[in-house]
Amino acid sequence: MAGKIPPEFIDDLLTRVDIVDVIGARVQLRKAGKEFQARCPFHEEKTPSFTVSPAKQFYHCFGCGAHGTAIGFLMEHDGLPFREAIDELARLAGVEVPIEGGEQVRGPDHGPLFALLDEADGLFRRQLREHPQAARAIDYLKSRGLSGEIAARYGIGFAPGGGDFLLSRLGRTPERCRQLVDCGLIGEQDGRRYDRFRDRIIFPIRDRRGRVIGFGGRILGDGRPKYLNSPETPLFHKGRELYGLFEAQRGVRRGLERVLVVEGYLDVIALAQHGIDCAVATLGTATTADHLQRLSRTAPELVFCFDGDRAGRDAAWKALETTLPLASGSQTQRFLFLPEGEDPDTLVRKEGAEGFLARVEQATPLSQFLFDQLTAQVDMTTIDGRARLAPLARPLIERVPAGVFRDLLEQRLNELVGLERRAPSPRRTSRAPHQGALEQQRPSRTAWAIALLLNHPSLMARVDELPTDWRRASNQGVGILVELLETIRQHPTLSKGALIERWRDHPHFDYLQRLSVHPFLRHVTEEGAGPEFDGALERLSAEVRKREWLRSLDDKLRARVGRDPDDPRTHRDDS
Repeated sequence: MAGKIPPEFIDDLLTRVDIVDVIGARVQLRKAGKEFQARCPFHEEKTPSFTVSPAKQFYHCFGCGAHGTAIGFLMEHDGLPFREAIDELARLAGVEVPIEGGEQVRGPDHGPLFALLDEADGLFRRQLREHPQAARAIDYLKSRGLSGEIAARYGIGFAPGGGDFLLSRLGRTPERCRQLVDCGLIGEQDGRRYDRFRDRIIFPIRDRRGRVIGFGGRILGDGRPKYLNSPETPLFHKGRELYGLFEAQRGVRRGLERVLVVEGYLDVIALAQHGIDCAVATLGTATTADHLQRLSRTAPELVFCFDGDRAGRDAAWKALETTLPLASGSQTQRFLFLPEGEDPDTLVRKEGAEGFLARVEQATPLSQFLFDQLTAQVDMTTIDGRARLAPLARPLIERVPAGVFRDLLEQRLNELVGLERRAPSPRRTSRAPHQGALEQQRPSRTAWAIALLLNHPSLMARVDELPTDWRRASNQGVGILVELLETIRQHPTLSKGALIERWRDHPHFDYLQRLSVHPFLRHVTEEGAGPEFDGALERLSAEVRKREWLRSLDDKLRARVGRDPDDPRTHRDDS
């Protein structure tokens, strides 16, 4: 499941490299019993909730939910793609990365494109200081209240007018010209090549590692388009990238407290000028699922900034719809609507950082915005109107991942519609409140067996002594459980981390990772894991046998009556 890299190599690599050494080189760890602890590098916290297990070769934060193997840590913390994370661990272990089949099939080498973009970035910056035409750009930046220090921090540059500034300096060979086209710096039309950015203030766009992957440019004067981004290239995909994310994270040791999602380059920079350096901007597109995935662990709170007019609320609704499938409750999403005619740039200059942040604190939570928008479409003063709310809201709530946040949304919908809440069962009310909450969190029997097995692979030895009826259950989790057991049977020495890493290319990889750190597992001891696992499979087997028995009775009834039991005539009283 690891693509062209043999899974056995990844197993061995995770055995050779200690996750404690990998994370300890980046985070200050301290011994705590059998594990190590630290303050989480992915979110701000005062007391350590980030743990690293040498035995399981796995890390987990009980605060923000971040978790994974040494590979996952490098991908998340260092911003490395999967293959580069493998290469880094292989370098630490002193081994070569093999490729299945013996032939190493490498992807395209983007090194020359990165180097060319870096050269262009240096040229643009230098022109802002040296070019005779740059005075107009400097005057414009000063008129927006930006200092030289903030311009340097964000690498603002200047592209002179004319059509061949970059072309004449960087395109001295046919190969270099082709590379300039490939990385979006040069355009082609009717066989003629020309600079894409001309007479514009330039904003370099960086990836999470700080490498320039593209540019944005604001025109000086009245030309069109006002803002121009690099086109889609092998390095730059505007639906995935966020301007300012690298700058926001640089120098922050323990993660951002919140991220503000704004519209433009100058919104990001103006907020940073006033000390609000946690803003990022989408690049001329609506917020995408890729954007949200990238921000999901960047900060515990996400605030979308929109104009307060109809267009702004329409854009906010689209962002909400994109957010729902990722709204697990682990991150708070809120919506800030600005006064008409204002954007973050103008508003922070008018009200200052204190005034702007006061507005941020009052931003509307996702749940409130959702129900405010829906209740505005019906008459909540009538039964008919409230009844119409349910079919409007339920399809949206169903997009939210199962869990506490979704349960709370459904509860709020029931309150608005006027449905009475079902009384809790005596079994739950008789327990302490925290135990009731834990009971509510317990996953399905199949998922619970998988979670236990991921944490205690040795439980596989108990399977042969247990009923096997559960294998006939018709749910997808059973197939995963069977495959998981077979993997452990073939590789009994795999650690938890290596076992999970085997599933990285599987569509349910994220789900399995979440199961492996399920909150309920914290209350299961080593000794208690076996009985819990036995009980899950025994109850699942019992359910399968009961369903099969009921199906057998139904078949016998059909055969005896000779008619469809759903046919009303079957239930005719002949007495």
